[in-house]
Amino acid sequence: MLSAPKYTPFLASFTYTTDNQSNRENKKTVEKLYKLSVDIRKIRRLKGWVLLEDETYVEEIANILQQLGADETAVASILERCPEAIICSPPAVNTQRELWQSVCKNEKELVKLIEQFPESFFTVQDQENRKLNVQFFQELGFKNVVISRFLTTASNIFHTPIEKNKQMINVLQESYLNLGGSEVNMKVWLLKLLSQNPFILLNSSASIKETLEFLQEQGFTNSEILQLLSKLKGFLFQLCPRSIQNSMSFSKKAFKCTDHDLKQLVLKCPALLYYSVPVLEERIQGLLKEGISIAQIRETPKVLELTPQIVQYRVRKLNSLGYRIKDGYLANLNGTKKEFEANFGKIQAKKGRPLFNPVAPLNVEE
Repeated sequence: MLSAPKYTPFLASFTYTTDNQSNRENKKTVEKLYKLSVDIRKIRRLKGWVLLEDETYVEEIANILQQLGADETAVASILERCPEAIICSPPAVNTQRELWQSVCKNEKELVKLIEQFPESFFTVQDQENRKLNVQFFQELGFKNVVISRFLTTASNIFHTPIEKNKQMINVLQESYLNLGGSEVNMKVWLLKLLSQNPFILLNSSASIKETLEFLQEQGFTNSEILQLLSKLKGFLFQLCPRSIQNSMSFSKKAFKCTDHDLKQLVLKCPALLYYSVPVLEERIQGLLKEGISIAQIRETPKVLELTPQIVQYRVRKLNSLGYRIKDGYLANLNGTKKEFEANFGKIQAKKGRPLFNPVAPLNVEE
């Protein structure tokens, strides 16, 4: 006789594990979630540990969301995407609600924000510090709609101690003035910079000073550095001098240019500082494969902001009109999607235009 197998089948093991977890789940929590039409399977798959907690606040959290105007579908969606909401204490969530309402008065819009970014809303630590940061950003002159965006997409800056954020603001203001910026324009410059990239505040003051000093050493003037900062939306501060140096060295070698020529290329296309060497290499190779020359890229370096996939798509589209990109300027390849489509439409209209004007009178001798 054959002996019985000494292993447990995979599916049986999986069923046992699931059943075992199900047996340890907080039955009251599961029942309350079922009543709210929450898909328990999603929670088990994503963050099953929440269902094992002894103390949960399913009804209380649901009530807070319903008071804001969230319907049954919205409540279920929020709890499915952020199950840990049910272990947040109701008083802490109410405090969070008051803070978010201080910058988003419209409850319908607030529910949409919570539904899109539930984890940001239910991160309820450091509430006093968060409140102080919100007040600080309001004092700086940020509109509430911008602060709402910060709360959802850049919530880390609110966990930073208020003193640290104030210090970083001072460093940015001093840097702007040292680069020749005027006090009259400083507030507008600062608000625009941080609106585009609030993560600058997570940097250290030393790294910002180091980056600016490095650019000055490369021969960029103060006004040119301000120009680079504006065009790169402050992402320049998130780079270290070494990575900038690597990108510049690669570009100089790839384009066979002098230091002066390289600087002019960077001013035309600041992304040359931002992109890593592998990215630059991939994009140059992608352009070369389409028959575009190094000389053409040097003339219109902003084409490097396009991925190889976008370049390929646009070249094919222009080729369909008989426009040979490798024989002409790259300006028609450049721009945002909207700009390219508008430009393509003009070329298409020009190609389809008749050689004569059918409306013009003909000079025919009787």
